[in-house]
Amino acid sequence: MDLPPLRPIPIKERTSLAFLEKGLLDVIDGAFVLVDKFGVRTQIPVGGIACLMLEPGSRVSHAAVVLAARVGCLLVWVGEAGVRLYSAGQPGGARADRLLYQAQLALNEDARKKVVHKMFAMRFEGSYPSYLSIDQLRGMEGVRVKEIYTRLAQSHGVEWKGRRYNPDDWEEGDHSNRCLSAANACLYGISEAAILAAGYAPAIGFLHSGNARSFVYDVADLFKFETVVPAAFAVAAENPDNIEMAVRHRCRDMFRETRLLKRIIPTIDDVLAAGGLAPPGIPADAHPAALQDRKGIGDVGYRN
Repeated sequence: MDLPPLRPIPIKERTSLAFLEKGLLDVIDGAFVLVDKFGVRTQIPVGGIACLMLEPGSRVSHAAVVLAARVGCLLVWVGEAGVRLYSAGQPGGARADRLLYQAQLALNEDARKKVVHKMFAMRFEGSYPSYLSIDQLRGMEGVRVKEIYTRLAQSHGVEWKGRRYNPDDWEEGDHSNRCLSAANACLYGISEAAILAAGYAPAIGFLHSGNARSFVYDVADLFKFETVVPAAFAVAAENPDNIEMAVRHRCRDMFRETRLLKRIIPTIDDVLAAGGLAPPGIPADAHPAALQDRKGIGDVGYRN
């Protein structure tokens, strides 16, 4: 007997994210399950989850990928607690709505400036006169960032000579700078996972540009000085043997305890809304697709 067609649950009614580790993600008896090394099955209501984060130690069967795609559940391969992002099932989302909206904001100079102003207002808890250019905002940012670094270094008793690093030579940086670079890498991982889960493009930035992760850097900057930067100075003060591992574990624990990923997605929406533009509609002369999909669930970023 044929089973009735699947009726996906609207994204807005789902659990936003779930992390899986150390097991085989598979479909058994029609159910989505995680099977551990002892053969214990844990059922996962994949149709009620918007995004599954696959941590180290997880494997995925072909049947599981097919089912996840059919119910509109995004699969993202990440490090522990999202401290790295390796790949995603549907990069940039399966519908164009949010991609066009993001691109429209980035290409409109006035809207882009409003988005950047909103970013600075969130980072430094204040507003800036609209006549200030983005270059002037960058200059103000540089001064305030230096002050934050100096204050955090003093509070942790860490020697600080300024932010200096060479991306091509890890060993060139001093102890504190290497901790900061490792911590920033963790934040970039979880920020990119949030951007993909929300259906946006990591490459279309507003303050940053010209890089595959331009928007990742924009979003990460919104959270950097309240999360990973203090963590980096705390690790630097402890002076562990393996700096990178110590920082990664500290960030992993913090991401899990604070549920940072759930904060990032609505923040992205708030920042883009500051641009003051409505999402673009369908052009009047657009030709409809030859094969129409069944009615979707009305949420952006996913096929159904």
